[in-house]
Amino acid sequence: MGTDTEPARPEAPRPLSLHPLKDKDAVLRLLREGEVELAGQFVWGSNYTYLTRMLHPEGEIQAVYKPTRGERPLWDFPYGTLAAREVAAYLTSEALGWDLVPPTVLRRQAPLGPGSLQFYVEADPEVTYFNLPKEQKERLRPVALFDALINNADRKGGHLLLAEDGHLWLIDHGVCFHHQDKLRTVIWDFAGEPIPEDLLRDLQAFCERLEKDPDLRRAYLDLLATEEVEALQARAARLLAAGRFPHPGPGRG
Repeated sequence: MGTDTEPARPEAPRPLSLHPLKDKDAVLRLLREGEVELAGQFVWGSNYTYLTRMLHPEGEIQAVYKPTRGERPLWDFPYGTLAAREVAAYLTSEALGWDLVPPTVLRRQAPLGPGSLQFYVEADPEVTYFNLPKEQKERLRPVALFDALINNADRKGGHLLLAEDGHLWLIDHGVCFHHQDKLRTVIWDFAGEPIPEDLLRDLQAFCERLEKDPDLRRAYLDLLATEEVEALQARAARLLAAGRFPHPGPGRG
């Protein structure tokens, strides 16, 4: 005997409260495998950037999507490479063991074409480098060294996020890793100071991995040009040899 009952609809993925450090593997899995659903657009950046819902059988998280086709052409960075540079910054943060950049992946299939997807960090948008308490600014030495290493050409005050749990995150790394010196940053608090020994040890270990670990080098070469990977290695060696944070030279800052 027939019925008028409608077939059961599949349950919508439930929002997950995943932590980008404690649940890193799960976050990366959802970023890589989840269905990308556009939820809104950020309007203050130079390039097209979207808030998305990552829908997966395990649940749902939010992410920031930067499609390659939404990049504004730049005179000094090859067009179509900014999303890969975002991922290279995450790769570097992980290789150093510093957990500075939220989990970030490159997706070939997405609503507006290939692009980067980065875990969305809940943070107070009113907190920037310029109004960080002094004790928080003392925590920025790894940030200053990270920017010098990746040759960050655009570290603005709002590119630091202070999460609800107090963790400092760094975002917006589309214009990094150029083979020429492009360092431009607001963080010159430690210029000329000795680099702390623990950071130097991490940098030394990074240098050795980049030279001896074929998987790490291949991961970089999937994202950057060969000359940019070689320049990254050279910058690391120079920072180790100097043992001090760089000074703001002409055109920097």
